[in-house]
Amino acid sequence: MWSVTPSETSPPPTAPQPVVLLLDGASLWFRAFHALPESMTAPDGTPVNAVRGFVDMVASLIRRHRPSRLVVCLDLDWRPAFRVAAVPSYKAHRVAAGSDGTVEEVPPALLPQVPVILDLLAAAGIATGGAAGFEADDVLGTLAAQERTDPVIVVSGDRDLLQVVTDTPVPVRVLYVGRGLAKAELFGPAEVAERYGVPADRAGVAYAELAVLRGDPSDGLPGVKGVGEKTASGLLMQYGSLAAVRTAVTDETSRLSQGMRAKLAAAADYLDAALPVVQVATDAHVQMSRPDVLPPVPAHPDRLDELARRWGVERPVTSLVAALPREGPAGGPVSWGG
Repeated sequence: MWSVTPSETSPPPTAPQPVVLLLDGASLWFRAFHALPESMTAPDGTPVNAVRGFVDMVASLIRRHRPSRLVVCLDLDWRPAFRVAAVPSYKAHRVAAGSDGTVEEVPPALLPQVPVILDLLAAAGIATGGAAGFEADDVLGTLAAQERTDPVIVVSGDRDLLQVVTDTPVPVRVLYVGRGLAKAELFGPAEVAERYGVPADRAGVAYAELAVLRGDPSDGLPGVKGVGEKTASGLLMQYGSLAAVRTAVTDETSRLSQGMRAKLAAAADYLDAALPVVQVATDAHVQMSRPDVLPPVPAHPDRLDELARRWGVERPVTSLVAALPREGPAGGPVSWGG
């Protein structure tokens, strides 16, 4: 049986704030895998660097933001057919060799760690959510768009998620962890507008349009040839939206240069197809593993204890349990497991 002394490792015994944390599962465990050495192994020799790093990140996020609700969002389809049909190059460079285009190339040492992470989340009582035929981005976008009660923080290392920032009907912010959790940046509409030079009154949507224009090599999106981020920003700031930019191509009275008209006209088919590919869905049918309320104690403490010992991740799991929003007996330890 493990015990955690609140005065040493637990968060202050205050009620959690009404905040919803939505975590981009694959984004976080990929980053954990690459941040920590594969020499971190379980007693049987299985690498557990991603497991350790991911669980530590979740614990840290809970301590920092004190959410009342939390969902780890999953890729049930990392390369959805509707996106590939629109832009065939979409994530094509990440397809595993010899596959039919549906299997992502994943480091061999990471593959067996993902089920371990999911088992630990289930035992801890932390909800996961996924949608058939959709990526985690779409799950995050849908849950954020459907929230009507509490502020939302989306945690991801994928800049595409910056398009979900908004102030209405509830504040939605993105904690961008592309440079690691220690250097995480919190983005709202004002921060997105300032960083990327897009109209502040529609910063989230405009960011998606910026991504379409400049392209995104990491997703296999070519963009408009000859249009980089600075040029894309200038177009959006001048005309207000991608639709208005495209209207200017055929408007002889617009101030669009002939060279830019030619570039945008040549990319017309790409522009027709790309925006629905880049935009995250907000209407995915999300299936949850359990209610999203963050539990005060692990849902299955004996199972969690067993998994922690089996995989040699007692310390990260102890940290996670200590971060859960509950108070132990005054002056005494909080115990769990058996």
